[in-house]
Amino acid sequence: MSGQATDTVEITGHLMDSGILSRVLSDIREYGGDHVVERFDLGHNSADTSYARILVTADDEESLQRVLMRLQTRGVNLVHPGQVTLSEADTDGVFPDGFYSTTNLETRVKFRDRWHLVENPEMDCGLIVDVDAEPPRVYTVPMSDAKAGMHVVCGAAGVKVTTPAPASGVEHEVFGFMESEVSSEKPQTLLVRQVADGMREAKAAGKRILWVGGPGVVHTGAAPAMVAMVEAGYVDVLFAGNALATHDIESALYGTSLGVDLTRGRGVEHGHEHHIRALNTIRKAGSIAAAVEQGVLTGGIMHALVTHGKDFVLVGSVRDDGPLPDVYTDVLEGQRAMRAGLKEVGFCLMVATMLHSVATGNILPASIPLVCVDINPATVTKLADRGSSQARGIVTDVGLFLEQLAMEVVPAYQRQG
Repeated sequence: MSGQATDTVEITGHLMDSGILSRVLSDIREYGGDHVVERFDLGHNSADTSYARILVTADDEESLQRVLMRLQTRGVNLVHPGQVTLSEADTDGVFPDGFYSTTNLETRVKFRDRWHLVENPEMDCGLIVDVDAEPPRVYTVPMSDAKAGMHVVCGAAGVKVTTPAPASGVEHEVFGFMESEVSSEKPQTLLVRQVADGMREAKAAGKRILWVGGPGVVHTGAAPAMVAMVEAGYVDVLFAGNALATHDIESALYGTSLGVDLTRGRGVEHGHEHHIRALNTIRKAGSIAAAVEQGVLTGGIMHALVTHGKDFVLVGSVRDDGPLPDVYTDVLEGQRAMRAGLKEVGFCLMVATMLHSVATGNILPASIPLVCVDINPATVTKLADRGSSQARGIVTDVGLFLEQLAMEVVPAYQRQG
């Protein structure tokens, strides 16, 4: 191909074992470019990293920049990154043409001859440089929050990403045991213990644990296990939709979930009304916290979160009944609340929800360990496909998993069994 725009990139890592080099070269061709591998140093031992330097060619500068930005999602950087190019946004909610589309990897920007760490790496956003601050601030902003006058990074020049360090051994890395992205045929006791170790390590480091949950947590009878973990300090913030909270409250008020008696596993008379009556009860109280304070709500996951001062963000959907008064019905406001809830998070556990797992994966930095537990392997696969490369999955029944996890991290809960 006789391209008119070229640049040279490099990548270091386990390029052959991970298959990343093949994916990088495929990306170049998929985006209409061409390549020449100018240098390739293969690691001698399995623990050694490899290095590749690649000349990338495209028809024009705009096409080249698109290729380079795509490659950075793989941890590929320019050999000579230079300085960033900034353009001012002239309309609220609109980035300048050619804006740099971010990854969730640790990112640095070279501005005024100095490298600046991006404060909150998040995929599919714009990079903003506060040129008036001293030192200058660099941070990500979603398109909907862009403001006229912001200085937006355009193109890949002056931007460098860093991929998370690979595990050096199982004893130092909670995900070392999960070599595959989706784990279904591994000893579950070992998986539970490793997840528990990751949670304990996060707490020991002073970090918060984020849970992302779906109504399956309640439907499978695992709410008491989660309550025990809230009370023991292993749930610091919960992201969920209207359904988890509604059916948890239904269970606390009526002993049913979607009208099914959780102790007997069968429907009860008029049980189909319970969830809507539970919603009405909380709406009458004014909020979940108010229902707790008034003595209306006396048990369940939401009660435990309120009584222990833990955070929760409930973001709804078009199919919701009610919804609960605490639910964000404006999805952009919900996104902002979720981003605000990520402060000091050091571990994330996603259970029984695809939509909220993907939504959370979209805003999580790649540096935060992420485990997804679901009976459906497609959930964690979709997470990885959408850029959450750090996601590791366990395919199992969520109820059984949470019971075992609670027994692992809360000895008092084990004595209840």
